[in-house]
Amino acid sequence: MSKRILHIIPTLDPHGSEKQLTLLASHLPRDRFDVHVCALTRGGPFEESLAKADIPVTVLHKRWKVDPGAWWRLKRHIARLRPDLVHTWLFAANCYGRTAARQAGVRRLAASERCVDRWKMWHELAIDRRLAASTDRIVANSSAVRDFYVSRGIAADKFVVIANGIPPAEQGAEPRSPGHADLLAELNLPAGLRLIATVGRLSPQKRVKELIWGMHQLSKLFDNVYLLVIGDGPLRSALERYARLTGVEDRVRFLGTRLDVARLMAHAEVFWLASGYEGQSNAIMEAMAAGVPVVACDIPANRELVVPGQTGFLVRPSSRNAFARHTLPILEDAELARRFGAAGRARMLSEFTVERMVERHAALYGELLDC
Repeated sequence: MSKRILHIIPTLDPHGSEKQLTLLASHLPRDRFDVHVCALTRGGPFEESLAKADIPVTVLHKRWKVDPGAWWRLKRHIARLRPDLVHTWLFAANCYGRTAARQAGVRRLAASERCVDRWKMWHELAIDRRLAASTDRIVANSSAVRDFYVSRGIAADKFVVIANGIPPAEQGAEPRSPGHADLLAELNLPAGLRLIATVGRLSPQKRVKELIWGMHQLSKLFDNVYLLVIGDGPLRSALERYARLTGVEDRVRFLGTRLDVARLMAHAEVFWLASGYEGQSNAIMEAMAAGVPVVACDIPANRELVVPGQTGFLVRPSSRNAFARHTLPILEDAELARRFGAAGRARMLSEFTVERMVERHAALYGELLDC
């Protein structure tokens, strides 16, 4: 008899954690697990993907940061569903989901920590520690995330590290694929351009301003290199203004949120990520899967993905000139770029597959549920 698993997450917006939940829920073996998903606040693009995979989705329409009504609706939903295990994702769902599940009588709890959450205040970390005591396992997507939370007082033996997985369609992407001219025309860009891409929410964590400065430096050496900024967020207007002030307004294209990141990535020659902290960057993984060399900040999570001198370069976060300086040899040496891209793609194909991610979660659930 299959075991019922309920995943709880704040939203189904097009971000990394939501994508990983969707991949996991859609690929868990149906003969072993009856999978359900609950979004606290709203659905989103991944709701459709889950529906196509016949995964029931419930949206609770949580309205405020502290919303007792949403908590009671969640508790009632869990009591009706009677899951064998509840798996929560991200801070809001970790708080609401674990407390409601225990109140509803769920015996087995798993949580997910997906990022090195430096934004958390002392009281939020205190909540994490308190809830961890009654949680069977906490899934971290990288050793960097586990180490961060262990250093904040959560027992190391609570954690299991399960890396993100890249879907087969993205693993099969080829760098600078046919149709480059068509893509440039679609984006209203001049023919013959060479593209650098970055992907992520436009928030302070991502430090996109440093990438615009890098584009300013490269613009002095190349007249055909453009930066595609894929994503949206609270800093978009400020970043667009900074691009104007640095004189590269015409060399930086803000594309907003896109659902075709893998297609866009396949046309880039370099991928940039300047984040000051990460959990495990889906964007870096998608770039490597597409055969695109990566230049990223040298932070613990990125060291688990990028092999310096083999798949790209890691640069000091404090160096303003680092992105342009380390991108230059990739743009100037086609053979180096090809080697980096091929090595990155091979690394994703061998070590970061959806199959491996799903198998490790299934093994965890089997351990917790004796099935």
